Amino acid sequence: MGQPTPATDDGWWRSAVIYQVYVRSFADGDGDGTGDLAGVRARLPYLAELGVDALWFNPWYKSPMKDGGYDVADYRAVDPAFGTLAEAEKLVAEARELGIRTIVDIVPNHVSDQHPWFRAALAGGPERELFHFRPGRGAHGELPPNHWQSEFGGPAWTRLPDGDWYLHLFAPEQPDLNWAHPAVRQEHEDILRFWFERGVAGVRIDSAALLAKDPELPDFTEGRDPHPYVDRDELHDVYRAWRAVADEYGAVFVGEVWLPDTERFARYLRPDELHTAFNFSFMTCPWDAARLRTSIDDTLAEHAPVNAPATWVLCNHDVTRTVTRYGRADTGFDFATKAFGTPTDLPQGTRRARAAALLSLALPGAVYVYQGEELGLPEADIPPDRIEDPMHARSGGTDPGRDGCRVPLPWAAGEPHAGFGGEPWLPQPDGWAAYAADRQAVDPGSMLSLYREAIRLRPEFGDGPLTWLPAPDGVLAFGRADALCVVNLADTPVDLPAHTALLLASGPLDTTGRLPADTAVWLRA
Repeated sequence: MGQPTPATDDGWWRSAVIYQVYVRSFADGDGDGTGDLAGVRARLPYLAELGVDALWFNPWYKSPMKDGGYDVADYRAVDPAFGTLAEAEKLVAEARELGIRTIVDIVPNHVSDQHPWFRAALAGGPERELFHFRPGRGAHGELPPNHWQSEFGGPAWTRLPDGDWYLHLFAPEQPDLNWAHPAVRQEHEDILRFWFERGVAGVRIDSAALLAKDPELPDFTEGRDPHPYVDRDELHDVYRAWRAVADEYGAVFVGEVWLPDTERFARYLRPDELHTAFNFSFMTCPWDAARLRTSIDDTLAEHAPVNAPATWVLCNHDVTRTVTRYGRADTGFDFATKAFGTPTDLPQGTRRARAAALLSLALPGAVYVYQGEELGLPEADIPPDRIEDPMHARSGGTDPGRDGCRVPLPWAAGEPHAGFGGEPWLPQPDGWAAYAADRQAVDPGSMLSLYREAIRLRPEFGDGPLTWLPAPDGVLAFGRADALCVVNLADTPVDLPAHTALLLASGPLDTTGRLPADTAVWLRA
């Protein structure tokens, strides 16, 4: 193939609205019940009308799908369930013609157990050095080499018939790579070039802080410093090398970096490393004005020293949907177990989700919108026998898993399967058609109409910093450029600040023109 013109880094990513596409559940183009690239290509006009600047795709690579595609067997091939490499190239080009850039997902911590490297390693080849194989402990090697636990539950080690054990911080089908080996580093730099040469504008890095391991693989004890596999200093050399590759193409990175230490977090965003990283404190914050303000202030403060833009996200493919989350009375939501103590109040959750959409889109930086959030979809209850997420099985059924936020989208209210395509790989709940995009597109009061108008008006806030305004308890109010954002998280209506025009409201004002509870407005100063 001829090499296309590389993407140009003109700073678009600093304030972009980026839409997350979970391909398997977005749109089914061939009627087999699984979303695919053909389905995405057919819906590009919808995404253009929504007004997004870029699409982030969860992994579309060849995979046994033991973890929703995050177990990659071949980075240079598209999984047949989704289409072909040629289709991916067409999708990237067609989206770009509509002014939409493409970000792909890279999973550097591990590969699939079906990857050629791991298959060769099992056969005793030199590829064994590309992973973490160790003899066991105990009199007969019957105990794992250390006490590390998998992110999905249970030991992070699996024993092979030859007696050795191999490391997997996630599922057993996802063996961890040995990032101390130069071949691992070279392969990933080549993978980056492979996709950049196909016009991809950026890369999202999965589990970005987990790659490097202490070569001794010691037991983990709480408070150990440095951690044996989280946020190790040698990681920064990896990302500096990656940044050099990205700079050749004008491409950008966004890292999945979960770190409580803000100074350590900011190191990944230095000018010669990653461009951006996901901000999880905002997403995991309860519906509480003081805590949201603290999260916003802390986020902006930790990005300022390295001049990196913040990112804001309300939901993704790993967490409970916003409408359901904000419909719970509890403030102590546990994202690991999806545990709550009270039922969901969907009307309340929807009001808050609408207000939160205006809040996030008014903040300085980039915003990520997970597919279906613009439709106001709630979390779905998946029958236990239909759950595919390995977190459910690995927890012995105590964790419901993440499939509830991955249910295929409803496109057309009057069509079978709400217009998704064939019978969906995950069951759509009863009444799912009520959220259909075609119905919402003609309803000016719908969640979809709100998102479209908010994205259209977002430039009103300009590129400047945020200034907090005086506000009653339970109310967030700030200005940027000539626009104001006011969000009422209190229990009673509040007066609006002085303004010249009402730009957008997440819900109607009361009869006296005051801002009701769980409602947000954009105002022109």
